[in-house]
Amino acid sequence: MTSTKPPETRESGGAPAAALHTGTSDPRTLIMRNLRQSGIYVAFVVIVGLFAILTDGVSLSPGNITNIVLQYSYILVLAIGMVILIIGGHIDLSVGSVVALTGAVSAVLVIQQGLPWWVGVVAAIAVGLAVGAWHGFWVAYIGMPAFIVTLAGMLLFRGLTLQVLDNISLSPFPAEYQKVANGFLNGLMGGNGYDAFTLLIGAVAVAGIAVSGYRTRTARVRYQQSVESFPLFVLRVLLIGAVIMYFAWQLAHARGLPIVLIILAVLVIVYGMVTRRTVFGRQVYAIGGNLSAAQLSGVKVKTVNFWMFVNMGFLAGVAGVIYSSRSNGAQPAAGNMFELDAIAAAFIGGAAVAGGVGTVVGAMVGGLIMAVMSNGMQLMGIDQSVQSVIKGLVLLFAVAFDIYNKRRVGANR
Repeated sequence: MTSTKPPETRESGGAPAAALHTGTSDPRTLIMRNLRQSGIYVAFVVIVGLFAILTDGVSLSPGNITNIVLQYSYILVLAIGMVILIIGGHIDLSVGSVVALTGAVSAVLVIQQGLPWWVGVVAAIAVGLAVGAWHGFWVAYIGMPAFIVTLAGMLLFRGLTLQVLDNISLSPFPAEYQKVANGFLNGLMGGNGYDAFTLLIGAVAVAGIAVSGYRTRTARVRYQQSVESFPLFVLRVLLIGAVIMYFAWQLAHARGLPIVLIILAVLVIVYGMVTRRTVFGRQVYAIGGNLSAAQLSGVKVKTVNFWMFVNMGFLAGVAGVIYSSRSNGAQPAAGNMFELDAIAAAFIGGAAVAGGVGTVVGAMVGGLIMAVMSNGMQLMGIDQSVQSVIKGLVLLFAVAFDIYNKRRVGANR
């Protein structure tokens, strides 16, 4: 009798071995399957390439890439918290004022009173947490709309900033505090004209993305969800890896690995896992997607809403430390319009206006799009008023694209 190999031969946690290498390899089908999210990455590549051409390559120089990381890191930190709120169906208009207040408290303690630099960091984060709890109480337990609560907070905490600083600027911070946003890790592993440690971190990041992507793909196969063909999956990982290694190579030839980039990377990894692989993350999506269904499913909506705002306050405190460190002081007008930049990053990165949709990585890409645009236009000497017009149009078209996608999906059902 001729023996045959069982068709259910499995590998990688129970997924059919053949299925791991199946799926559609048609790029057009893959893009149209999730046009909104795919379009963000395509737009990012196009914008980077456009400004590289318009600035004769200056925008991709090692020094300029380092400056982009340093100048826009605090917006990316705020975007992480903002996208979680937007997914949950809320918004926070006060984060710019909270950044100013937390930086002011840190400056008073460290610069005026001479306390250690780390006391200022802890105090700023503590103030951010308190502000988040304040907002969460009014939204979650009193039932007021987040728009109104945080609009009031924008005025309230801006006024408190003026009182804390006595309407004057404070500077400078000690060198240790300045290193939070301006410091670099360089020379830890040597390198001839470049920093080998930065390249190692880039390689580790690529490996992590590859392993995570493969595990995600395997899980989707296990639940019989459509995936791209294995060769196309490998190609995607290679392209992402090439971008990351180019970025790391440029940093390695500048001043090394920025400390603030390490902070940002840790936050992205942690919050990416929280939103995708924890009960809290699933509950945030459930509340934003269908509040009534979430309540009927036993989700403690008030508690989740409260902690969403506490988390936003925490990240605003982190951003306040980074911004005050970057500017080497605290100013009454600090953080002006930061909330709009964070909101724009979330929406451009794929968050839905009605809630229930969005990712941390998408918000990072949206923030980087705004950062590359702002930096590129500055290098070209474009007037600030024109920059505002262009960024406003980009945000408008991003939201319009969201509405178009919803109508397109609805029409196909």
